[in-house]
Amino acid sequence: MQTDHCPPDKVDSFLMPLIRETQARRAKGLPNLFNSHMFDGSTLPLSKNLDIAVRLLGLCAENELVLEIEAGIVGGEEDGVSHENAPSQRLYTTSEDMMEVYRRMKEVPGGVYMFAATFGNVHGSYKPGMVKLRPEILKQGQDALQKAFGPEARFWYVFHGGSGSTLSEIREAVRYGVVKMNVDTDTQYAFTRAVAGHILTGYEGILKIDGEVGNKKSYDPRAYLKKAEASMAARVMQAVDDLQGAGQTIFRN
Repeated sequence: MQTDHCPPDKVDSFLMPLIRETQARRAKGLPNLFNSHMFDGSTLPLSKNLDIAVRLLGLCAENELVLEIEAGIVGGEEDGVSHENAPSQRLYTTSEDMMEVYRRMKEVPGGVYMFAATFGNVHGSYKPGMVKLRPEILKQGQDALQKAFGPEARFWYVFHGGSGSTLSEIREAVRYGVVKMNVDTDTQYAFTRAVAGHILTGYEGILKIDGEVGNKKSYDPRAYLKKAEASMAARVMQAVDDLQGAGQTIFRN
């Protein structure tokens, strides 16, 4: 279980209380409240982004938490933050920035983190071919790391804005080190599509028309929410298969 996209101005009011709660639970012999947290400092200059990220990684390492960080800009809009007009060059994290991320984050002994590098990703819904993904940027980053820091140096990448991506793009990204992909838009659609299908095909039972009373089984929210839940679950399972993640884990016993 992970918390997502905590911006810099919400670290003290949102992220820190959750980490402190995990500390308190662990002191009582209870399991962690969450498995991982994301700090999104991508709006900051890289040095300031990493100053905060390193501090948070230290706290996470003390509590067996995984930290997710981001450098670069994901296009589109998410959570009310729009990057729709961002210059195209900012949609691609450079190998130099990736090496700086690795250099700073390795300051924390035992720190475990995932890195959302950008390679043309866009949040939201778009037609195939409208977004110019360049998964090879991820490989270039891994190659640069190993050249500079040795063969054991490697990122766990996160693929933000994965909705609408082709299977070949997803599989290529996985080959280059992606361990997590966000598909919020696709799962939203899967949920709502099932609700829409229920209503559009059964509206005579859902609505009270011409003095009729309708069909309670049709307009009972549990009827369409059960379908929506099943549809979303199926989409999540598809994403797991796309990522070749069935039976896999980043956690070690």
